[in-house]
Amino acid sequence: MNRCPTTSFTRTLLAGCAAVLLWTALPTAAQVQPGLGVTRNFPPSALRGVLTIDTVAQATLNNRPIRLAPGMRLFSPQNTLVMAHSVIGQTFKVNYVIENSTGMLLTAWILTEKEAAQPRKGSDAVHFNFRTESANK
Repeated sequence: MNRCPTTSFTRTLLAGCAAVLLWTALPTAAQVQPGLGVTRNFPPSALRGVLTIDTVAQATLNNRPIRLAPGMRLFSPQNTLVMAHSVIGQTFKVNYVIENSTGMLLTAWILTEKEAAQPRKGSDAVHFNFRTESANK
């Protein structure tokens, strides 16, 4: 005995709802959207550079390899967190902070065009922890 007869309309409705839920739950392609006009304040120690995420533990910053700190945070132009695995292979203009004790990339903010146009100190200069006679001249 079937006490809950299902009609074709009910089946179609349930299938349609399931399709909509599945479609909205699927991850979209990792794309970083432009900023929403929100002004972000960066720490004074943040530098400017070009960042390419190579793997979840390795990146290229200003054409030099750099390790990502275990707690590395990458912020989108909307100031939301971006998971490193979702942007592997992509290159961004960023402001960034490097951890002093380890030299690993600690935080990076993907910049909007407006933020990128503002001048900020970059890290293109080579810094040494020793002096030579030629550096003193």
